[in-house]
Amino acid sequence: MNTKSSEARMPVETQEPRIEILLVGMNGDLRGKQIPLSAQNKVWDGKVRLPTSTQSLDIWGDDNDDITGLSLTLGDPDGCCIPDPRSLAPMPWAPQGSAQVLSTMHELTGEPSFMDPRAILSSMLARCAERGLTPVVATELEFYVIEDDWRENGKPRPPKSLTYRGEPNGFQLYDMSAVDALQGYLDTLREWADLQGLPADATTAEFGPGQFEINLNHRPDALAAADDCIYLKRLAQMAARKHGLRSTCMAKPYGDHAGSGLHVHASVIDRSGRNVLDAAGGEPTALKSVCAGMLQTMREAQLVFAPFANSYRRFQPGSFAPVDIDWGVGHRGTAIRIPETDGPGARIEHRVAGADANPYLLLTAILGGILRGLDSTLDPGPATEAGQQATSGRRLTHDFLTAVEDFAQSNFIRDTFGEGYQRLYADTKRKEAIAYLRTVSDFDYQTYLARI
Repeated sequence: MNTKSSEARMPVETQEPRIEILLVGMNGDLRGKQIPLSAQNKVWDGKVRLPTSTQSLDIWGDDNDDITGLSLTLGDPDGCCIPDPRSLAPMPWAPQGSAQVLSTMHELTGEPSFMDPRAILSSMLARCAERGLTPVVATELEFYVIEDDWRENGKPRPPKSLTYRGEPNGFQLYDMSAVDALQGYLDTLREWADLQGLPADATTAEFGPGQFEINLNHRPDALAAADDCIYLKRLAQMAARKHGLRSTCMAKPYGDHAGSGLHVHASVIDRSGRNVLDAAGGEPTALKSVCAGMLQTMREAQLVFAPFANSYRRFQPGSFAPVDIDWGVGHRGTAIRIPETDGPGARIEHRVAGADANPYLLLTAILGGILRGLDSTLDPGPATEAGQQATSGRRLTHDFLTAVEDFAQSNFIRDTFGEGYQRLYADTKRKEAIAYLRTVSDFDYQTYLARI
């Protein structure tokens, strides 16, 4: 063998650091460009361009110009990726010195694109600021860690260290042996979160095999809280890759195990720094009104909380994923839970969204409901008490297409997200829902083909 010629043909791994400028898509996916760090001025000068239609792409990456008219119909125009310096963070998995930064898509005329999820949330925060209000937000993200052979097998498998003869070792809720079994992965995830400055708090094992939850501490900046969540999702993926595993925020990767949620804790402070939800030992009027605002808009916004066909597999009676549109004090089975009513910790916990939700759109919908409750005094109805059934009589839908139509017809959604984005999101998701309904599954064949 000619060693020299063989070596010449081998690819040479570059160690040049890079900067990645990232856009958040409709589905919470990250798209963007890699640029050598030596050319990073292009990023900070706002000279990185991508087609504005990048943020209209569906889950398959199609721009759906035939139904949206936002791509080739318009000539597929460019927009400018304007970086947010606050989101600059190192990429520990890349060559030393590499960094990533989130950006907002702007039209060439200068205004933010109506399709950009970060711009949508920023607009909602501006509405809060006009009232002298600052939302304080924290997220709790659940996700699964799986073996990395899912492409070959066609379905996920729990990490081998959590199985016996291929089967899970029962439920693992708060099980420290499950944490110990994947401690190397979790250590990497924690180390990288620290390097990126993410306010990661507790890590717990959840019900499902290989399912974990990481809590992020509250932020008096909801945009930063959403950035934290999107970065945590990426960290979970990249750390898993380092350990020969895969992470997924798919809402229901296993039919017979718990789904993954994305719970949101929120309070609101006024110009004086007072928590406006603090009942101060009295009747929690503001908290209840805020609950009512979110409950009244919950069905209309469910498509944001559950954005994919798989998302609706979470909503099962008897699970921790809510099916009733209800609220309760300290009740983890309700859609809206009030953990505390008094003091600076008075807040709501929104428990509907799956881990697959886009955190920017999620927080926009929640804050829209909160503002409705703060602008008027609303009654959420009786609280669901421990051991009791919900009394509201209203339920979340289990049907993807129904959620699409509820979203498409909602005045609340139009006011919260803008008419253009309401139409874009609904049209794109309607196509996905119809494709799902047209797909005949193995369940159909196994159950009906030989019997009907």
